[in-house]
Amino acid sequence: MLTHEDKELLAKKGITEKQIEEQLECFKKGFPYLRLSAAASVENNGIFVADEAQQKEFLAAWDAYKDSNRKIVKFVPASGAASRMFKNMFEFLGADYDKPTTDFEKKFFDHIHDFAFYSDLNAACMDNTGKDINALLSEHQYKTIVSNLLESAGLNYGSLPKGLLKFHRYADGVRTPLEEHLVEGALYAAGKTGQVNVHFTVSPEHRALFSKLVESKVAEYEKKYGIKYDISFSEQKPSTDTLAADMENKPFRDKDGKLLFRPGGHGALIENLNDLDADIVFIKNIDNVVPDRLKGDTVTYKKLLAGVLVTLQKQAFEYLNLLDGGHYSHDQLEHIIRFVQQNLRCRREDIKNLEDADLVIYLRTKLNRPMRVCGMVKNVGEPGGGPFLAYNPDGTVSLQILESSQIDMKDPEKKAMFEKGTHFNPVDLVCAIKDYKGNKFNLLDHVDKATGFISYKSKNGKDLKALELPGLWNGSMSDWSTVFVEVPLSTFNPVKTVNDLLREQHQ
Repeated sequence: MLTHEDKELLAKKGITEKQIEEQLECFKKGFPYLRLSAAASVENNGIFVADEAQQKEFLAAWDAYKDSNRKIVKFVPASGAASRMFKNMFEFLGADYDKPTTDFEKKFFDHIHDFAFYSDLNAACMDNTGKDINALLSEHQYKTIVSNLLESAGLNYGSLPKGLLKFHRYADGVRTPLEEHLVEGALYAAGKTGQVNVHFTVSPEHRALFSKLVESKVAEYEKKYGIKYDISFSEQKPSTDTLAADMENKPFRDKDGKLLFRPGGHGALIENLNDLDADIVFIKNIDNVVPDRLKGDTVTYKKLLAGVLVTLQKQAFEYLNLLDGGHYSHDQLEHIIRFVQQNLRCRREDIKNLEDADLVIYLRTKLNRPMRVCGMVKNVGEPGGGPFLAYNPDGTVSLQILESSQIDMKDPEKKAMFEKGTHFNPVDLVCAIKDYKGNKFNLLDHVDKATGFISYKSKNGKDLKALELPGLWNGSMSDWSTVFVEVPLSTFNPVKTVNDLLREQHQ
């Protein structure tokens, strides 16, 4: 039973009692595994590889589209804290030894001068100890250096979001991931008027810091690239928080008896994406950036993905207008069927048994929905979702990005399918979110709510269950037209640990 205080909390967050009931039901029932058809690959035609002629065609298509009056937005999820990036260094701070012992720790200190944040860290050490890093190293004061990096008396990198950390060093200064995304936007997402729209999702406590950094840097990059920025921010909505449950699937209450809510995962950002006014949206993670000398492939393949998208969208719109007119031949219907099956990768086994009226309804449904083209890189053992051909609730088979949690790993066949996947998802998407009449889709209508995930956590020593919403590029985009295109590994350079910044790609 919900108390009066519970109901006040729900109202404040914008969460209904019905949502609470649905979430508790999810804890009781769990989530079904997805039914797989195959791992998507180049060989089984699930992943498209553009040849040289096709690349030129798609790049030209994007250049032409950019020269129209459509609105293009670059959408960057940037709310995540960098705490996991420094997991090893937090462990070192709490260890019962004072000198670097693990390979990770030794590498960090051996190459500490190579980090872009070195000068700032050195200044923090000087301010707090009166000694520079070299002096502290010579005195084996390793933990003093790390505490100045991670804690609030120093740089506070352990609590800041990745977007605000200094990643790359240049002859004329250093750049944060936020700045690298601004530069990327100038290189592939500038519209006809030269305006570059970039939207960052941020945490409430860091929004002011993001705004301050943008204000201090925008003019510099506008001048350098001859463009104008429109930078906007949003926060994960409190209404997307999910209720925690105890091990008996009842609402979890903290030591004060209050309901515990947790962020719903990146799937909550489908609400932020839905609020955007845009025709085309680029999505990429905040930490997947490289210095200018390596941006060539990133820019080329972002344009390529966008070119594939607008080419497919144009054809889908033509077919929808044809169906609207009501004057089409049997041959034209066959063309549309082939387009849905071969280009949009969506198949229905009983399509030959459909009467014409039902066939047209089916084709309209599959043509008139949000569309995304996703870059896929060859699998090199990095964690992340994979591309699959999966069955949908309506019985069709289409391309989906799945996490291991959505696959029954106890089934040897499914486990082998996941492990033999040739490609994985680097979170490299270009999306079309308006219909053929120029109206915005309601993206929330295209979420598969049965693709959430339950994880096990604890609070003050008490075990709890946490509910994650369908992932942004997983179940939240389940009912989108989805196409996979192979992109080179050079376009994927995430920074998951601080030592990743020592990789050649980030130096």
